[in-house]
Amino acid sequence: MRDLLRWLGRSLVRQIIIAMLLGIIIGSLLMQTGIPQPDGPLAPVLSSVVHLSFNHYLTDILYGAALTHGTLLVPAAEYFQILGDFFTKALRAVAPVLVFVLITHAISRHRQGRARGLKNIIGLYIAGTFAAAAVAVFTSTIFPTELYLKAAEDTAGAPENLKAVLTTLLFKITDNPINAVVQGNYIGILTWAILGGVAMRHASDNSKIALDDAARVIHYIVGIVIRIAPYGVFGLVTATVATTGFSTFATYARLIAVLLGSMTVVALLVNPLLVWIMLRKNPYPLVWRCLVQSGIPAFFTRSSAANIPINLNLSEQLGLREETYSISIPLGANINMAGAAITIAVLSLAAAHTLHLPVHPLNALILCFLATLGAAGASGVPGGSLMLIPMACSLLGIDGQTAAQVIAIGVLIGVIQDSAETALNSSSDVIFTAAADLADRRKNGAATS
Repeated sequence: MRDLLRWLGRSLVRQIIIAMLLGIIIGSLLMQTGIPQPDGPLAPVLSSVVHLSFNHYLTDILYGAALTHGTLLVPAAEYFQILGDFFTKALRAVAPVLVFVLITHAISRHRQGRARGLKNIIGLYIAGTFAAAAVAVFTSTIFPTELYLKAAEDTAGAPENLKAVLTTLLFKITDNPINAVVQGNYIGILTWAILGGVAMRHASDNSKIALDDAARVIHYIVGIVIRIAPYGVFGLVTATVATTGFSTFATYARLIAVLLGSMTVVALLVNPLLVWIMLRKNPYPLVWRCLVQSGIPAFFTRSSAANIPINLNLSEQLGLREETYSISIPLGANINMAGAAITIAVLSLAAAHTLHLPVHPLNALILCFLATLGAAGASGVPGGSLMLIPMACSLLGIDGQTAAQVIAIGVLIGVIQDSAETALNSSSDVIFTAAADLADRRKNGAATS
């Protein structure tokens, strides 16, 4: 038993998978038994007993309690839903501060002129991430996906014309920074984070150290929230299966298909096109080698940072210049986040489709920019791309409560989504580094000759 617990404790993915399986099993049992709401004179007593101890709680959930003039059972799905609601509330609470600190920190640590050809590599990182977001928006428009969401009373309507879009955008941009954080106005948060990051680039070393510490603090807090994900997933899956059956998971399968389809298009069409523009030759030998030697390990490690040594070794095998790849690879692990941009765009648009909110073309374009910038700030944070979904949802007129539910759904499919996302992100680091370095060497060689 101890070995089993130690094995589970080493991997959050395993814990989430087991939580999902347990949720499906218990939810199926509750769905088949059809547990009614408690009523009668002892209903308040029953509710009190349920809250007395965890053991009594589980006993009442699984077996019910025979009380008064018949069988009276605990409304189990509602109690399991508490776990899911607690998790989504925690996500909603930490997201505004997370976005502000991450974007400010990411911009403040940017440096120029460190290595030859680095500008081209950064340009490819940005172009690739923006193109990935555009592919995700296009795919989500062609194949709209609807999610199972609890209705939110404060859901805002999406702007319907250009004037409304611009007015809403300008008012959100000029919002007070404290009010933006409190109200979850992610456009305002993003604006102040960009300004703060630019200003911090000229700040003293002590100020930058303080910002680094703030980033570490928020990373730690987000890590704690993510660690309770298995319990939240367990509650969400159990309540979902018990109340709606398995039809909801067909929607998740469609959502995964849209996500993986978008990532496949980027990996096999967009990235090769960018490489061809740089090298003017068949890009697929390079792309395929990077996908195999970098993408596959990243798929299983689910960490761009953990895959840096593999990418450095691959860059050396490709004969790239060490002074370039030694900087561009770690930098790419932080800002080259095409997979994260796809996740942000697809899930936020799925929420909009679910709520039947029209997405104006200008909003779709702005969403691509937000996903690009937000993805760059998601590095190094567990579930970082999911945590930035409220920022995109805010643009589309979706309230924070609904956005938190979308994050929870992202956690449900995260075993597949995060693995594929990391594989695309990490392999792209080497692909773009190689393309820019080889193009620069060819250009300098031609100029010399």
